[in-house]
Amino acid sequence: MSLWTRITEAVSSLANGEGLSLVFERLRTPPERRVAFAIAVIALGAKMAKADGQVTRGEVSAFREVFQIAKGDEAGAARVFNLARQDVAGFEEYAARIKAMFGDQTEALRDLLEGLFHIAMADGRYHPDEALFLERVAEIFELPEHEFARMRSRFVPDAAPDPYQVLDASPEETTEALRKRYREMVRASHPDRMVARGVPVEAMRLAERRMVAINRAWAEISAQRGI
Repeated sequence: MSLWTRITEAVSSLANGEGLSLVFERLRTPPERRVAFAIAVIALGAKMAKADGQVTRGEVSAFREVFQIAKGDEAGAARVFNLARQDVAGFEEYAARIKAMFGDQTEALRDLLEGLFHIAMADGRYHPDEALFLERVAEIFELPEHEFARMRSRFVPDAAPDPYQVLDASPEETTEALRKRYREMVRASHPDRMVARGVPVEAMRLAERRMVAINRAWAEISAQRGI
């Protein structure tokens, strides 16, 4: 059974008037986490698209890039997107329910926020309303400000990402400490680890983009230090 078939089943109760935000209440257990993750990114992405007033072709393409949506599954993804745009519940309620669902699993929440950044930057512009939206979601997810800034530096091309910020490290740290941090981040971005915390296999392109940034940062630091 495909991810999108399971998503369609998960939201089937919406025909009876149940809000999409309540669907998350039934997706708390690990086997359903990948379904919940996909719904969360699409639902919050839809609310974010509504925040900046338009849905661009780039944003639609970004959903396909994040989730590798097959032609036969596009209708299911579109249904979730449209339901979220029409739902009277606000994005803050969605974000709060998602936070409650994942609890202290901050890595999964970071993965989710990365998906939203990917969609926000699909048109090449970081809209002020998107910035406020993502900052508020990060606040509800209880992600530290420096982590949000680190993520933003990787996605928003207003300046070259600082390699130390990408690795959540400081130039004062020893080379060995930096190497250890680099290896920890590589392990955390391994597909098996991501699937274990609820990221769908269909969304592994998030890991690919993150690994590019992590490896580039380590290469820059290595060159600076003559490693």
